[in-house]
Amino acid sequence: MNPTEAVPNTAIMALGPARVLSPLERKDPADGHWTSDEDRVVISVNPDDLMATIKDGETIPAFEMAGPRRKIYFDPSKLRCALVTCGGLCPGLNDIIRAIFLELYFNYGVKKINGIRYGLQGFIPRYGHDIMELTSESVSRILDMGGSILGSSRGPQPIEEIIDSLERMNIGILFMIGGDGTLMAATLIADAILARNLKIGVVCIPKTIDNDIYLVARSFGFDTAVDEATRAIRAAHNEAVGYPNGIGLIKLMGRHSGFIAATAALAKQEVNFVLVPEVDFDLEGEGGFLNSLEERVRDRGHAVVVVAEGAGQKFFAQDDRGRDPSGNIRLKDIGVYLKEKIADHFQALGVDATIKYIDPSYLIRSREANANDSVFCGNLGREAVHAGMAGKTRLLIGHWNNNFVHIPMAASAGKRKKIDPNGRLWRTVLDATGQGPLKNPGRV
Repeated sequence: MNPTEAVPNTAIMALGPARVLSPLERKDPADGHWTSDEDRVVISVNPDDLMATIKDGETIPAFEMAGPRRKIYFDPSKLRCALVTCGGLCPGLNDIIRAIFLELYFNYGVKKINGIRYGLQGFIPRYGHDIMELTSESVSRILDMGGSILGSSRGPQPIEEIIDSLERMNIGILFMIGGDGTLMAATLIADAILARNLKIGVVCIPKTIDNDIYLVARSFGFDTAVDEATRAIRAAHNEAVGYPNGIGLIKLMGRHSGFIAATAALAKQEVNFVLVPEVDFDLEGEGGFLNSLEERVRDRGHAVVVVAEGAGQKFFAQDDRGRDPSGNIRLKDIGVYLKEKIADHFQALGVDATIKYIDPSYLIRSREANANDSVFCGNLGREAVHAGMAGKTRLLIGHWNNNFVHIPMAASAGKRKKIDPNGRLWRTVLDATGQGPLKNPGRV
């Protein structure tokens, strides 16, 4: 969290007092197993921030810690839950589904667990999507599968129809797995539930391959995405060094945040240029990207370039891009654009350059989670169940300062985490690549 940003309200809403003894008490009655609502994880670990807050007599800003509560709100024997996956595919979706099911079914004793098919469309009768009754058999072999066994969809759906569907199915807890658009939808759903005075909890598990969820240090799927992206970088490097004046160009995910591009470049330090949405660059001119690329190829005989999909959008007309079903501005293809510009630049120089372009986006999105992400997903799913069973609502499960925490939807939805151009991550990228600012002299 940037020090200049306002401290969020971290209070977590509950459906009512928790009076039911948790079934986990019978499995492990030891006091060390339980988390209290008073347990906290501080937002800033900077000693100066903490001392200033204490000196001013204020409460240190902190998130509520996630974990099992000794007393819960719902009676598991009478509870029905629903899971839905929304937005783009991401490694780890099936791991989340399985973890939620196993925790609900075997540890809490909840026997009625519905999977909603194809995202929010699954709630709307006119689409005709069947409900998937989740069972031990249906989730037993899904960890090695990419995608989501529930399917997904993009775009908004009528909120009141979603609430009607939840009422008809007698759902007590809705688990929503998705990115920023899903968090926005979940907030609207929770508001509508509150307006109807219904006792339905809404718990989100933030999903984005871009790792750009605000106030979430790490999102699932990111580790797998970086892992797979390094394969593309290795292939591009092999192609580049295999030809005179060879150039490997890789486009990676990152609509607004370049975390995958930056992290993959650091993991596989064969990259010479990293272009991300947060850092402006010029194409033409003495200090621009094309001249810098020319110098690199002239000096070393090859180059590798990584570009995030949201980088360089200033080079396109801004009024003809339109929006996708989720309301996001449609990005122009910076990868193809750069390939053409690079080819034109070297052709004008009379240099025979070989450009190999790789776009592994959907190979990454649809693959299964790697070991690190799979473990992380299991923890996220279990913490989501603990929160839901305790009657907590309007929250997402986040990871902060090496702990799982409860984050209010209002504190995160509609905001985005980005690379700080003056921060350590980007400075490390500049050190590793040696690329320089990629701006014309005189530009700030």
